[in-house]
Amino acid sequence: MDPAPVDSAFSAVPTVSPAPAPAPAPNPSNNKKPSFYPLRVLSPMASSHPGDEEESSLLPSLSAGPDSLYDEEDDTEERAYDAREKIVVGIDADEPGAVPTFSWRKLWLFTGPGFLMSIAFLDPGNLEGDLQAGAVAGYSLLWLLFWATAMGLLIQMLSARLGVATGKHLAELCREEYPGWARLALWFMAEVALIGADIQEVIGSAIAIKILSRGVLPLWAGVVITAMDCFMFLFLENYGVRKLEAVFAFLIATMGISFAWMFGETKPSGKQLLIGVLVPKLSSKTIRQAVGVVGCVIMPHNVFLHSALVQSRKIDPNNEICVREAINYYSIESSLALIVSFTINLFVTTVFAKGFYGTKEANSIGLENAGKFLQEKYGGGLFPILYIWGIGLLAAGQSSTITGTYAGQFIMGGFLNLRLKKWIRALFTRSFAIVPTIIVALFFDSSDSTLDILNEWLNVLQSVQIPFALIPLLTLVSKEHLMGVFKIGATIQMVTWTVAALLIIINGYLLLEFFSSEIHGPLLGSIVCIAVAVYVAFIIYLILRGGELSTRLASAFRWRFS
Repeated sequence: MDPAPVDSAFSAVPTVSPAPAPAPAPNPSNNKKPSFYPLRVLSPMASSHPGDEEESSLLPSLSAGPDSLYDEEDDTEERAYDAREKIVVGIDADEPGAVPTFSWRKLWLFTGPGFLMSIAFLDPGNLEGDLQAGAVAGYSLLWLLFWATAMGLLIQMLSARLGVATGKHLAELCREEYPGWARLALWFMAEVALIGADIQEVIGSAIAIKILSRGVLPLWAGVVITAMDCFMFLFLENYGVRKLEAVFAFLIATMGISFAWMFGETKPSGKQLLIGVLVPKLSSKTIRQAVGVVGCVIMPHNVFLHSALVQSRKIDPNNEICVREAINYYSIESSLALIVSFTINLFVTTVFAKGFYGTKEANSIGLENAGKFLQEKYGGGLFPILYIWGIGLLAAGQSSTITGTYAGQFIMGGFLNLRLKKWIRALFTRSFAIVPTIIVALFFDSSDSTLDILNEWLNVLQSVQIPFALIPLLTLVSKEHLMGVFKIGATIQMVTWTVAALLIIINGYLLLEFFSSEIHGPLLGSIVCIAVAVYVAFIIYLILRGGELSTRLASAFRWRFS
């Protein structure tokens, strides 16, 4: 831990006298409710002066030491990170009233959460969407991949903003802002989305293990091996947040090197790549692949995850400059992370566009047989391309399953306010996905086609859950009593709600197409119609509750009947 920022932070804190002091003047730059200051420290002097508790709670205790500065450990509430786990990031005391100038050192201190978040853009489900888009549509959907990543960046930056400005992550705020029945419904939806994503990630990792073991280890054995990453995660966490982030950086680098190697081996057309990125093009034959590209970008559990990851840095949430600086650095870091993820996705798409676009194999390629097709097409080389693909896929599967475990802890702990030991909570969260995944692996290990069917159902499951992460995020980040001066403005609200509506419509198209082809019979059709009606009603409730539109409607109703 670098002591420099801590010392500068201490230099800005006045000495506190034991005698009662007048009430502090209100800070116009931060008008959040006191109950949403999550990182406060109760001074030990507060108990000796009745009536001064409120004042003392807003002042950090110098005697508590640097690890407790800005932090309050509330035994009644679950926290994303304990005070001792956080990385200290101070502000420069000699620059009052303005955000300090850019510092590479501070950017390094803030680097980590965005790259963990970016792994959801590189999980096996996304890789499968990339290779299918390349094989079926060639280079023509690269522009859509670019803009889908940009939309994902916008959503993730809002998630980080929410976590920094409030000091609480999205699941915690949903628990506090929504009534009990809605809170439980949102938690259930988040858990279902997490289980669906985890099945895809674990299956992808198991496929990679099967490839690298030359088929010696069946799919179910790969699932069991992948399940053990929970314990690796726990082991790494004991050594600090930065060690865990370093491991994820290594896994992302492994993916980058593997897929860049494949890119170099297959030599896709640079001209067609550039045209594909810059010139929008869409045909009726590639609609399904286009929907898949956009639908894979927003992972519901990732929206919850990023708002919690940003709290691994210790900053003063009562200092507007400090919060603004953190938001700026997290925005830069998230942008860099998603540039890396976009590049890796670009490599995968173009490799399969070069190798299989217009071939008879194009419509039958999936994660299971992609390596075999690549090997048949490009042969061995210095290192067989089959194993290069397997290594990249293994890195994607392992990293995404660990972040899935991480997200599961925050979702369960935040919605239910559980204060469990981390190994118990991680084991519990892991079991939620591993048990159904082993069953799925045993059932679907027979052929490539059955795995493709499974993946289609899981993509539909993810699509169904997207509104239940997006709508609460956009609603909460627009609330002044939560965000204070960091509430997003009207223009950003309009842009983000437009993006959210676009994503929901695109995924609605996917659902309509899927159910129209898969659901048959009046009984099953009636059940689906009822479920859809309830689903749409809940989405409308989430949009209206607490928003400006619902407030205006309520005011108009009261005026009309008063």
